[in-house]
Amino acid sequence: MPLLHVDNITRSFGSTRALSGARFSIERGEIVALMGANGAGKSTLVKIVSGVLSADGGTISLNGQSFSPKTPAEAAKAGVVTVHQSTDLVGAAGLTVADALLLHRFADGSTPFFLSQSSVRREARAMLEAAGFSLPLDRDFGDLTAADRQLVAIARALANKAELLIFDEPTASLSADEGRRLFHILLGLKAQGLAILYISHRTADLEAIADRALVMRGGRIVGSFNRPIDFSSAIETMIGRRFDAARPDARPTTGAAVFEMRGIRLLPSSTPFDLTLHEGEVVAITGVLGAGKSHLLSAIFGVRGLAEGIMSLDGKPYRPASPAKAIAAGVAMAAEDRHRSSLMPAAWPGNSLAATISLPHLAKWYPYSFLFGGRERREAEQAISRLGIKAAGPLASIWTLSGGNQQKTVIARWEAEPSRLLLLDEPFQGVDVGARHDIIKAIRARTDRATLIATSDPEEAYEVADRILTIDHHSLLRDAIDAASSSPRQELSA
Repeated sequence: MPLLHVDNITRSFGSTRALSGARFSIERGEIVALMGANGAGKSTLVKIVSGVLSADGGTISLNGQSFSPKTPAEAAKAGVVTVHQSTDLVGAAGLTVADALLLHRFADGSTPFFLSQSSVRREARAMLEAAGFSLPLDRDFGDLTAADRQLVAIARALANKAELLIFDEPTASLSADEGRRLFHILLGLKAQGLAILYISHRTADLEAIADRALVMRGGRIVGSFNRPIDFSSAIETMIGRRFDAARPDARPTTGAAVFEMRGIRLLPSSTPFDLTLHEGEVVAITGVLGAGKSHLLSAIFGVRGLAEGIMSLDGKPYRPASPAKAIAAGVAMAAEDRHRSSLMPAAWPGNSLAATISLPHLAKWYPYSFLFGGRERREAEQAISRLGIKAAGPLASIWTLSGGNQQKTVIARWEAEPSRLLLLDEPFQGVDVGARHDIIKAIRARTDRATLIATSDPEEAYEVADRILTIDHHSLLRDAIDAASSSPRQELSA
């Protein structure tokens, strides 16, 4: 008898059919990968299993008993715990890491009425140690990086005595070492008899731990691949067509210099470096978590200062005092965590696809504050067509879109107005291979600007870039990889 059995589950949102008879089982002591393009129904299926949504039809059984949780807390009590891709609900600014680790217990009343800070710290430390993580317990949760927030979420999930753990892109913001540590933990849990449903677009993750892979397309399971998993066939099944993984249109650097950095120190202790970006060129910077990728892009965009050095844009001095000044100068940026930095909250006005695109351009598009919406809708309709965004229309809430389609919308925001330099921080995080191909095609189609991309995945860098630079200890290494003439697996592993 399987631990979890999902049979003929259906779910619609208005006229949109998200699930069309999804069916699968998971055994105890098994790690099952769930693959699928953005919009295939993975998130909807997981939300139903974890109690966030209800199904329109079909049945679910857990340990042979009918299972239809009404809330995530009810699912967790039954033994099903989910770690979602977004960590917004894990904690909030003002809470310490220790508080965030125990937040669910505060909420369900399972902690004593009188609780000392020392006992909170003691229990939180035990949770981290059990997970194999190390975090400062007194640090404000709001100051944590995306990776550390993910570690809090994972540690809290592992602390529950769960029978089934569901992970939604858990390594998207983790370094290679942190990812390997997580894999070690998951394999240990598997050995103890726990079942794990693992959602990821990173085939390296799945290759490392998955016993089998289920492929979703069109709201149902369309393929199952046992270990060793044939990922080429799985990807083709996932997207419904043959997939050519080669990076398109490799080209040499021939355009005029658009952006230059000279004698740059990101930190007083870092080694100075120079950087020149050319018109029509796509340059990727890769490195481990904390190496300085995000720091570099933030400094260029006016979010953080430089310790030393000068910058120029089109031959003129450039030193923006704020992101608004950077945008006015022709520099655009999509930050790493789109949920926190690029999307309006679901409960706020202006969370539509069209409004998401127009947000930084409002002063220019509507100089007299009359918001007629015509420009917004036109730009959104063009973006939907150009980038292949799957949405009900320009006025659809951005929060009804899958992760890949949200990211396409964020990219479309900066396609809507001319820019000289586009900065993209982890643009493929939580994006499936098909959507990634669409985004890369859009990025490389623009030859009127330079593009600088920060990514922790070397293969992603190879797919998109003309040149690849490595950053370490907040300094760019001198040796760049010319992606137009290099083998990615040989060069990037060197």
